[in-house]
Amino acid sequence: MRPIDEYFINQKEPYQSIMLYVRSFILNALPEVEEKYSYKIPFYNCHNKPMVYLNILKGRDYVDIAFVQGILLEKDFPILKNDNKRKQVRSIQLKSIEDLDQENFVELLHAASKSLSKSKKAWFI
Repeated sequence: MRPIDEYFINQKEPYQSIMLYVRSFILNALPEVEEKYSYKIPFYNCHNKPMVYLNILKGRDYVDIAFVQGILLEKDFPILKNDNKRKQVRSIQLKSIEDLDQENFVELLHAASKSLSKSKKAWFI
């Protein structure tokens, strides 16, 4: 079994269901995306650069859907938050599957991919 699949299987509910749901949206919305297991969490790369990753932060009760270049997207997508004082990454915090605005999320994924395609590197700060 691939390490990324093991990661999802080993998550407790409701995190496992939320992460698998988000994973399916990412893979369906962006056929060119490459799913990787890096830093012990799932990463989704576009244009050979990390675009988004899924994580469960210690002491939090949500799945963190973190966009590497989120700072460039937060004006158009106010759902992106900077609750963890990160310089560049912005994220969506999901406590349940129902919290995900599917249409807006797909738009965000496409905008993130387009933005990343224009940049020379993913981590610029």
